[in-house]
Amino acid sequence: MQDRAEDPPPLDGPGIALRYVCAVLPMVFYGVVLVAIVSRDHDRLVSALVDVGLGVIGLMLMRWRRHRPWPIALATALLTVYSTTAVGPAQVAYVSLGTRRRWRQFIPVAVVSWLALVARSSWTGVGQATLVSVVTGTAVLGGLTVFSLYLRGRRDLAVSQREAELAEEREQSQRIEQAKLAERVKIAQEMHDVLAHRISLVSMLAGGLAYRTDLTAEETREAAMAIQENAHQSLNELRTVLGGLRRDGGLEPPQPNLAHLDALFAEVRAAGQLVEVDDTVDDRELLPTQTGRHAYRIVQEALTNARKHAPGSRVRAELGGRPGDGLRIRVSNPAPSGTSAGPGGRLGLVGLAERTQMAGGTIRHTVQNGRFILDARLPWEASHCDSVGDRG
Repeated sequence: MQDRAEDPPPLDGPGIALRYVCAVLPMVFYGVVLVAIVSRDHDRLVSALVDVGLGVIGLMLMRWRRHRPWPIALATALLTVYSTTAVGPAQVAYVSLGTRRRWRQFIPVAVVSWLALVARSSWTGVGQATLVSVVTGTAVLGGLTVFSLYLRGRRDLAVSQREAELAEEREQSQRIEQAKLAERVKIAQEMHDVLAHRISLVSMLAGGLAYRTDLTAEETREAAMAIQENAHQSLNELRTVLGGLRRDGGLEPPQPNLAHLDALFAEVRAAGQLVEVDDTVDDRELLPTQTGRHAYRIVQEALTNARKHAPGSRVRAELGGRPGDGLRIRVSNPAPSGTSAGPGGRLGLVGLAERTQMAGGTIRHTVQNGRFILDARLPWEASHCDSVGDRG
């Protein structure tokens, strides 16, 4: 048997009063019996006074039953050998000890309580009345034992429920924090994709102005205007992303999708990036909005990586797919050996992997025949109407 050393919860005023009432009621009952006995036999007055005095001592000892449960229960049990009025306090102390399930203490007190019952019942001799008294007292002691274990079970259940509620609150708090973190990660990805694209375009245009001496005044003015326009677009897109963060919500529409790729390709070509496009996507208007946004960001980041790591090289972007077959994005560019990744190198690929995983797709990148290849696949389920048409 394993001891349980947990202390019971503190009692309020009514709880304390109830326990003293439970101790006093048996004292009153036995006190009335003693008065009746003394009225018939005045020689029993001294023993009656001793009985009541020991009962009062037991009642006083109850004050420490929660701090010293085992000594108080044992002491009040021993008082019942000589005092019937001490039975009430002894029973309350016995139940208090039983609710703690300290078996190595509870079992000896239970034995002492039963032996005290037998001794008290045998003071006037052994007979049928003694047997009835012992049997009745044993039944009461057994009932108190069961009651104390029941109280402990109720307390354990209440504690378990409180712990479960606290665990649920902690889990709910963790889910909220994880949701907030996921939202911030998504916003951070958007900020990275937007700013990396715009700043790389600005860098490319600025580099042209810095190193090319053959530009006419009109070409120089156009390049400067393009830099200004990209910087302006960077600020606008950054405000949109930060606005979503301030509202503690998602990114606001409209968000770029597959339909905006033509504008993206035209923009990077105007900045001087060489891009070949092979677009064979069917029924693109049926592509889910979220998937289209992820596809746009993947192509945008792939073009940004090509400008950073293979400036001036020709990039080839291939897109294909249809409902039910998924969407495939393949972007390749020359991979010059010895090219440094630069500040934040490979972070874009990490972000693309996280974005693709969030969309339920797959992405891989490799170098083949001197070309860096980024290959992403996004899910694109067939609509109900398409399924019906295929069966027809």
